[in-house]
Amino acid sequence: MSALFSPFSLKDVTLRNRIAVPPMCQYSATDGLTNDWHQAHYAGLARGGAGLVIVEATAVAPEGRISPGCLGLWNDEQAAGLARIAAAIKAGGAVPGIQIGHAGRKASANRPWEGDDHIPEGDPRAWHILGPSAIAFGANLPRVPTAMSRDDIARVRSDFAAAARRARDAGFEWLELHFAHGYLAQSFFSVHANQRDDEYGGGYAGRSRFLLETLAAVRAEWPERLPLTARFGVIEYDGRDAETLAESIELTRAFRAGGLDLLNVSVGFSIPDTQIPWGPAFLAPLAERVKREAGLPVASSWGIDAPATANQVVADGQMDLVMVGRAHLANPHWPYQAALQLGEQRPSWVLPAPYAHWLEKYRPNR
Repeated sequence: MSALFSPFSLKDVTLRNRIAVPPMCQYSATDGLTNDWHQAHYAGLARGGAGLVIVEATAVAPEGRISPGCLGLWNDEQAAGLARIAAAIKAGGAVPGIQIGHAGRKASANRPWEGDDHIPEGDPRAWHILGPSAIAFGANLPRVPTAMSRDDIARVRSDFAAAARRARDAGFEWLELHFAHGYLAQSFFSVHANQRDDEYGGGYAGRSRFLLETLAAVRAEWPERLPLTARFGVIEYDGRDAETLAESIELTRAFRAGGLDLLNVSVGFSIPDTQIPWGPAFLAPLAERVKREAGLPVASSWGIDAPATANQVVADGQMDLVMVGRAHLANPHWPYQAALQLGEQRPSWVLPAPYAHWLEKYRPNR
């Protein structure tokens, strides 16, 4: 068996392989509610053979949505719809996961195919945006957020905990906190976005506080037997990478001490002007370093769409899971194609039995 198709266990959850579908926003919700598109989309991904399917970034509060089309988990009606999604993923043989987050200063944006820019203030579709400091992201997102008060911080922290509780009750078995990509949590950690002079700003300890307090609030609601994970931007590619990475590894150690079970290693995306070295599995060496120095299992994405690459980073111990995103959109049965390419003895059985039966029965030279 190739490394990619070996099982992976974390807490009481066992994935059938090391392939995960990461959160990929569909921007197709209304008032944060799921619909037929989400049901078909996630059920199809689960049938494709991945071990884990993580539902897209789901806002913990109305102002935390990236766009008007983003999912939410701030009320029970939304939770009921997401429960049906979790059940569909599980029926397809994958473990159902969900990512919860708050978009911060990147919120109140048009959907990507409608501009991918801030909805202008005064537009009836727009809403008030928040951030650690009154600093705009820039580029296509020029609106200046309101610097959060301590009461705002406490409320959002409670919103994360309430969303985790709803995710638990909806049947999800894997929770990912969105602490990456320039959204609210990453902004608190970023020297570019956080210029506060209170206990939530300044040096490493202050800039880490919101993330650690949010983790603690969620940890109190999420079952100990189920994986609690986070996607976190450990590097910005902004010219101060050594310092950022050192602080990120220190924070990851604190995450582990606070009850985090796995880190999904990503890029910060806290500013628009960076020099990211795009390429196949370009984050693999950083993921390996985080794993080695912080002592936490890791996953990552970006440039892991070739089966040989995905298998190699797992076999080499650089990652425990691979997050295969856009390749799954192009081909929901990517795991089956990967099994064929990697020479698995019975590649059809990567898929659910009703599919595998037909593919195996009529496979030439079986």
